[in-house]
Order: sequence, then C-alpha cells, then structure tokens
Amino acid sequence: MVLITVVLAAANDWAAEQFRPRGRRIADLLNVQGYDLAALFHPVVIDGSTHHAFPEQVCMAFLEYYSFDAGPNIKEQALRNFRWLARSSLRVFVYTQVGYDAKSLVPAAWQSFQDRVSLSYCKVPVGYFSIFKEIADMVVTMIQSGVPVGDKTVPDISVGIHWGNHWRSNNFDEVYGQRVKFEQDYPEHFPQAASNPHEPWAYPECALPEFRRWMRETYFAQKFAAYLNSQVKGKALPAAVAALAIEAVAPKVIEA
Repeated sequence: MVLITVVLAAANDWAAEQFRPRGRRIADLLNVQGYDLAALFHPVVIDGSTHHAFPEQVCMAFLEYYSFDAGPNIKEQALRNFRWLARSSLRVFVYTQVGYDAKSLVPAAWQSFQDRVSLSYCKVPVGYFSIFKEIADMVVTMIQSGVPVGDKTVPDISVGIHWGNHWRSNNFDEVYGQRVKFEQDYPEHFPQAASNPHEPWAYPECALPEFRRWMRETYFAQKFAAYLNSQVKGKALPAAVAALAIEAVAPKVIEA
C-alpha cells in the first residue's frame, strides 16, 4: 500500500518528478522500453469516478526501481513481486520458444490426477501411509508449473523406487515395523491399468518424519532432476519445462 501511494504521488507530480533523482532513473527505465514520458497514467472514468490506469511499462519501471535502485528505500515486497513477475515471464517465454502449450495440457493433467486420487481413496491400511498420497502436494505443484503429469509422467513410481531402496538399505523394517502391500488401481485410460490391481508398499506412519526428511534432503537434492531428465529423454517433457519444474518443486526452507 505504501508503494502504491508513492507511485500515485510521483505520477500526479510527474512534470517535476521526472527531473529529480528518482524520477530521472524511472524515466531512464521507461525510455529503454520506448515509453512516451508525457504522462504515467491514463485517466479512466468508471461510474462517474476518475481512476488512474497505469500501463504495464510504468508498473514495471517503478517495481524495478524500488527493487534495485532506491538505496535505503528499497522495498522487500517490491523485490519479491519483481522476482515473481520475472519467473512468470520467463515461463511464458520458454513455453513459446519450445512450442509448448501448457494451457492445453494442464486440464488433462488435472483430470489424470483426480482420477488417481479417486481410486486411491481409503485404500491404504490404517496406520500406514502411501507414496502417492504423501507426495500429492508435489504433484499439484508440478501440474501448476505446466508439467503434463499423466500416464507417462508418474512421479510416485520414481519416489517409490528410491524410497524403497533407502528403506531396505537401512533395514527400516527393524526400526519402524514391517511395511505391507495394498491394492491400488490405475485409471482405465492409463496403460498401467492393463495390470490392475497393482500392489505398492504402504509404510508405517511412524516413519513419516524420516520419509519427509529423505524427500527434502535426498530425493529433491539428488534424484528429482534425474527423474525429469529421464522424462525429457523419453520425449514426455521438453527440457526447458523440466528446468522450470525443478525450480517450482524444490522445497522452500522456512526457518523456525
């Protein structure tokens, strides 16, 4: 809100502001974009009231100034917003360059995910957890990032293989108790449905802290990129989209 107030004040006094140190720097940023410096906004009348309509170039110029050039007046919120917009623009640019239409693939990915969720409801034995349910937030984030999660991109298989190896190599049956098999079906439109029912492992719930630590410190750090690279090699995913997915899904460390 403070930044909005500053922008409005500068815009209303732009005739003088553009010759002050802050105004000159913002004018430079606008000049680079080929923007006409005569005014920073267009007055728009809505229901009898006049509103300020700021073009995209002006918004980005102020955001960039208060992210990098404002000295002691740099705003952390402006920097966060600038980074968010930069990532979004990069994603659109990359998708365009590789001819990747995320909008057409994301609905299908959501449908595939929902179909799997509905088939996994109440399948896991009481007192145990399954890989698919535990990584559902990761799958959702992948889909939101434009990854076409579906019958060819099934991340729980990758996680399950590496977690199973970790479980056996550390003899966790003796530490947490025996893991058990349970039945789980794939949706009919998945090629894996031909061998339904499948029997993945369910793990004792007391092992959840170890699983989450392992996901954060081992799977994301050492395995996830290799999994996405295998999808790239198999032509299931463009390389640029895989790179964006790695950034989107990487766990964010929050200090207590």
